[in-house]
Amino acid sequence: MSRNIAVIDLGTNTFQMMVARGNEQGYEVVSQTSTPSRLGKGGINQGILTDDALERAIRILKDFRSMLDEHGIARQDTYIFGTSAVRNAANKDVLLEKIESEMGVPVYVISGDEEAQLIYHGVKQAVPLDQNPHLIVDIGGGSVEFIIADRERVFWKQSFEVGGQRLLDRFIKTDPISPAAIRQINNYLNQELIALMNAVHQYAPATLVGSSGTFETLAEIEYWRNHNSWPPVKEIGFDVPLESFYQSRNHILSSNREERMKIPGMKELRVDMIGAAICLIDYILQHTPVRTIKASRYSLKEGAVLLIFQNHFSSESYRQGL
Repeated sequence: MSRNIAVIDLGTNTFQMMVARGNEQGYEVVSQTSTPSRLGKGGINQGILTDDALERAIRILKDFRSMLDEHGIARQDTYIFGTSAVRNAANKDVLLEKIESEMGVPVYVISGDEEAQLIYHGVKQAVPLDQNPHLIVDIGGGSVEFIIADRERVFWKQSFEVGGQRLLDRFIKTDPISPAAIRQINNYLNQELIALMNAVHQYAPATLVGSSGTFETLAEIEYWRNHNSWPPVKEIGFDVPLESFYQSRNHILSSNREERMKIPGMKELRVDMIGAAICLIDYILQHTPVRTIKASRYSLKEGAVLLIFQNHFSSESYRQGL
C-alpha cells in the first residue's frame, strides 16, 4: 500500500519541504520546495531567534501548509525537523508553539547526532559508497555534520556548531571576504575541530562527500563550465574535481555579492553564505588526506523519508530507528 508523506527541514539558512510517495520498499519524490529562511540571521551566535526570523519562519510554513493541503497530505503524515538554530535557541519554545498552532504538527527538535545519522542515510542514496571510509560533510547555517562511514556502517560522526551563518556573522565584515577574516576562520577551526582531526587521523578517509547546499552549488558551477547549462534534475550525485573546486574557490572569495550572483550555477539562496562555506571546505582539504570530492543532492530530508517508510510509517518507531 502506497502513502504520501511530507518532510520539512527547518534549516538555519533554508526551509526545505519534500512530498514523497512510497512504501516499505522505496519511494518517489512528488514535489520539492526550498525557501530562504535566514532563521539564524542576527541571533544565531547569541542563541536566540529574532522577531524577524520568527515572522519569516511562520510566513514560510503557512505557504508550505497551503501546498500540503493541495497535495492532500494529512497532518499525521507531515514530519517537521528542527536543527541547529532551533535546538540552540533560548526562545525556541515560541517558534515551536507557533508552528504547532499553525501547522497542526509538532516539531522534532533533533540532536546533532540524530541529524548526522539522517544525513548519512540521505547521502548514500545519491552517492555510491564503497568499503573504504568516506568523510561525509553537511554544511548548514548553524552546524556542520561530519560523518566517517562506508556503505555499510558509520565509524564516527559528530555535529559542530561552526556553520556558515555562524562564521559569516562572527568573522566576515567585508565583501569580498578579507584575507584577515580567512585567517581568523582558520584559527577558529583549528580550535573547534580537534575531534574531527583525531577521527580523520584514525580512519584516513580519501574521499569527501559533500551533502547538498554549497556542495550542490559547486557541482552546478562545474557543470555550467563544461555544458553551459544546469545539470539534469534527476542527476543526484556528482564528481567535483579538485582543480574545479580551487577555481571556484578563487573566483568566489575574490568576488562581491553582485559578482558572485553572475557566476553561472550560483543561486541567490547560496550567495551570501557561500564564502564562509568555501573557507570551511578549503580548511578540510588542507588538513585531511582527502583527494576526491563528490557532491550529493540528497541530505537530511531524503534520509528521513527513507527511514519513515522503512519503519512502517510510525513516528515513534522512526525516532527509535535513529
